[in-house]
Amino acid sequence: MTFDPRHKSRTLLDGADRAAARSYFKAIGFGDEDLRRPLVGVAHCWIEITPCNWNHRKLAEKVKEGVRAAGGTPIEFNTISITDGIAMGTEGMKASLISREAIADSVELVVRGHLLDGFVGISGCDKTIPAMVMAMGRLDLPSLMLYGGSILYGEYKGKRLTVQDVFEAIGAFNAGKIDARELNEIESRACPGAGACGGQFTANTMATAFEMLGVSPMGFNGVPATDPRKEEIAFESGKLVMELLRKGVRPRQIITRKALYNAIAGVMATGGSTNAVLHLLAVAREAGVKLGIDEFDKVSRVTPLLADLKPWGAYTAPEMHEAGGMAVVARRLLDAGRLHADEPTVTGRTIGDEARAAREAPGQKVIRPLSKPIAKHGGLAILRGNLAPEGCVAKLAGHAEEVFRGKARVFDREEDAFVAVKAGRLKAGDFVVIRYEGPQGGPGMREMLHVTGAIQGAGLGGSVALMTDGRFSGASHGFMVGHVAPEAAVGGPIAAVRSGDTIVLDVKRRRLDVELSAAELKKRLRSVKRPKPRYTWGALAKYARLVSSASDGAVTG
Repeated sequence: MTFDPRHKSRTLLDGADRAAARSYFKAIGFGDEDLRRPLVGVAHCWIEITPCNWNHRKLAEKVKEGVRAAGGTPIEFNTISITDGIAMGTEGMKASLISREAIADSVELVVRGHLLDGFVGISGCDKTIPAMVMAMGRLDLPSLMLYGGSILYGEYKGKRLTVQDVFEAIGAFNAGKIDARELNEIESRACPGAGACGGQFTANTMATAFEMLGVSPMGFNGVPATDPRKEEIAFESGKLVMELLRKGVRPRQIITRKALYNAIAGVMATGGSTNAVLHLLAVAREAGVKLGIDEFDKVSRVTPLLADLKPWGAYTAPEMHEAGGMAVVARRLLDAGRLHADEPTVTGRTIGDEARAAREAPGQKVIRPLSKPIAKHGGLAILRGNLAPEGCVAKLAGHAEEVFRGKARVFDREEDAFVAVKAGRLKAGDFVVIRYEGPQGGPGMREMLHVTGAIQGAGLGGSVALMTDGRFSGASHGFMVGHVAPEAAVGGPIAAVRSGDTIVLDVKRRRLDVELSAAELKKRLRSVKRPKPRYTWGALAKYARLVSSASDGAVTG
């Protein structure tokens, strides 16, 4: 059966009864011929506050040119973005994860409300990327996601910089290791132009994962934001969505269980962000695919860590692109028997076809050969234990130690922990606990880069661990455990921990435990007094009422 490229817009625009609707389009320049073509949304997240999304309007113009060239009528619209790098360490960061739901909701509403036939979602800053793919899964219309691209690296004293270096420089400054002039030099050079954070932080993690998932064309997302070729592939994306429309290819045909395993393997092989767990769980839910948190650990155990990328490694995302990008990683996984090669992608080729077509730069050092992996396992692990009966996420990339035993230093909000680091009150062997920062308790599950960066900058990265029911930035590294569930605000065991308790992180056994008896934990939890909600109305209060556990993706639907 032939798919009708105007499967939605005919109802909106055809016939005498729809004259009023057509008159609105004509008021802003659309003609009769435009309205006889498929209507294709071009969604983006341009906002005048961040380099991450700064090129979106320019890319949208190129996508629209591609749609028109292929016989469609593009309809541009925009949504919001919250910039983690700016909001980090403040109350503003509570809005970040919540924005993922708002972005997906707003794209869904515009596309549904105007009966668009398909769309291209242009993404940039961290939450905009999964949000666009969540909208794809919900709507199940011919569509694809195009990432605006990584920022280029900055340079200072021969070192290649990302925003991670600024956060760690703050810690170094507070520890008296650098002066204000050097802090300003790093601050002024780290982010040289448009594009999202330049390491394998959350933005690039999700951009590469979605190439592996098949909802973005292989190689398109890896092109840096300021590379002239970015506009060319935006044009090609516009043409490609029209091809998807003609063939009737829908996201739920691509977002399968096996394809999600490919995406998870891509995250594990590149040492990606812990946030990938939340976002891929959310995407699976929107696409109607059952996916559990423990499946991430199963994939990680059999996936080698291959890409030597910041925040824990040596190279940046643009250097990964120069090396050959995710296609090379996919080829390594194919050769290792860790790729579900027959899964389709938006290009019309399978992920196996894309892997076999990889072009690896001669002599590149970013992506290791299978014979010399950085580690035999992936970069993340899922732990359980008496502190995390529903699970939590640990980042393994960047350190070889498998056990950390330390004395708890408990804080009920991120700012208090940062003050302690800044004042030099932490010492080797401390196990920092930051709670009431979960999806409901925060609300919004803030990232802790302000604290983890300060710990690294103070020289304590190898001797201090941190656990939280909040999240970590993709730029965080060290002994970190996040997404502890159940969270403190709903009576999770993390609420019972007191300063001085002994906490044991055991990666090999996949355990996170406090050395207390079950009876003592239960007794303490009965006496815990939950803090009053910080927000009782507005978007944050609504989110707190609706949001699920981090172990389910912190979704609201």
